[in-house]
Amino acid sequence: MMPSPREQLIQAARAMAARGLAAGTSGNVSLRTQGGILITPSAVPYEALTPEMIPLLHEDGSHEGPYRPSSEWRFHLDLHLSRPEIGGVVHHHAPHTTALAMARREIPPCHYMVARFGGGNVRCAGYALFGTAELSAEVVKALEGRTACLMASHGGLAVGRDVWAALAAATELEVLAQHYLLSLAAGGPVLLSEAEITAALTQFATAYRPNTGA
Repeated sequence: MMPSPREQLIQAARAMAARGLAAGTSGNVSLRTQGGILITPSAVPYEALTPEMIPLLHEDGSHEGPYRPSSEWRFHLDLHLSRPEIGGVVHHHAPHTTALAMARREIPPCHYMVARFGGGNVRCAGYALFGTAELSAEVVKALEGRTACLMASHGGLAVGRDVWAALAAATELEVLAQHYLLSLAAGGPVLLSEAEITAALTQFATAYRPNTGA
């Protein structure tokens, strides 16, 4: 039997923690449904989650359910409302991503995998207090034309067509951040040219299209 949307959300949140992307109750995950946006609740360990605990967000910011939504519900909701192609959002405090976010450094075109996120860099959103409309505006701006960004002095964020695609992007963001940090320790990366990034973007359009076995 296909897991319900709430069960899928819980599975994705637990997978995020199992991959070392979030510790304790840090990070948050959301997915789009016909009835609204499901999001992980605030301050509840992922291993303790049950479907009944998952809040349902409405477009006006109100929610259904006995548990309050994640403190970061604003940028989840704003991303889902402004980007209809988004079906899932994953926010984490993974070590290497967060280290770069603390330094407020974007990831430049140091590797062709940068193109996996939609452009020639992974931007770092400007700083604003967590849980605020100001932070949401910074995140939405940093994600224009992108599927991932860093969040200044905070962590990382990734989106996808569903929650599993968003989790995959979040995982690959952490790996790219690790590689970039290691390259800085080795003297700094040689950056790809604009033409090389353009070629990589074209290649990704083919390599990352749905794989049907045809």
